[in-house]
Amino acid sequence: MTNKNRIKRFTPVQRLFHVLLMLSFMVLGASGLSRLYINTGWGKWLAGLFGGYESALLVHTYTGIFLITGFFVHILYLMAKINPKTIIGPDSLLPRGEDIKQFFSHIGWFLGFRESPRFDRWGYWEKFDYWAVFWGMVIIGITGLIMAYPLVATRYMPGWGLNVALWVHRIEAFLAMAHVFIIHFFIAHLRRHNFPMDRAMFEGSTDLEAVRSEKPAWIDRLKKQGDYENLLVRESQPQQKAIFFVFGYIMVAIGLFLIAGALVNWQRVIW
Repeated sequence: MTNKNRIKRFTPVQRLFHVLLMLSFMVLGASGLSRLYINTGWGKWLAGLFGGYESALLVHTYTGIFLITGFFVHILYLMAKINPKTIIGPDSLLPRGEDIKQFFSHIGWFLGFRESPRFDRWGYWEKFDYWAVFWGMVIIGITGLIMAYPLVATRYMPGWGLNVALWVHRIEAFLAMAHVFIIHFFIAHLRRHNFPMDRAMFEGSTDLEAVRSEKPAWIDRLKKQGDYENLLVRESQPQQKAIFFVFGYIMVAIGLFLIAGALVNWQRVIW
């Protein structure tokens, strides 16, 4: 037990979903920005990575279809896992009234006049991240399909609907990239409990001391249920950790490069 200094959080299937989401999101972000910024040198360079302006569109379209397919596979996965514990229990990712209370208590802790909330398995920020993908997929997915298949779409909607779909798609995409590349990266890797990187989504487990500090309610509940010992796991091998760090920070670097390039070249875009 002394060597088991991490606690299991995610299954291999859940980690696979995250990796596929991460990779497809990066490709979609880069290919989409390459077309929007094509009149800039930065945009032309990005488009060149995909073989040019038209090729970037093909990559963007088919990667989007892949992501939408993965989204529906994930829904099927959730349906197969549904039980009362996953819907209404403390292990549920569904928002609860307690999350609102903990949010304001957390703000008070940030400002120094309240104690930190005793979080359970999922913090309010993790639930927000999870469900943000759902509404983002609906908005970006529908508008993306409308633009990918305009002749089919205009059988059921007026032509100006394509312009609306384009702008909604762009706005939601920018919001998604800003959230992931700035807020999510910071929360996942730069907070004191996670720095220099939270390997949970790569390794499947997280540091036990960090969980005891940030999510004591989860630890207490696991001990009462008798599940605590069963979830303790050992640290990964150094070679594995090195791979996780390299891969993770490559993704972080790409994300920051994309958001920085978009901001620097913002005024050069011809809308």
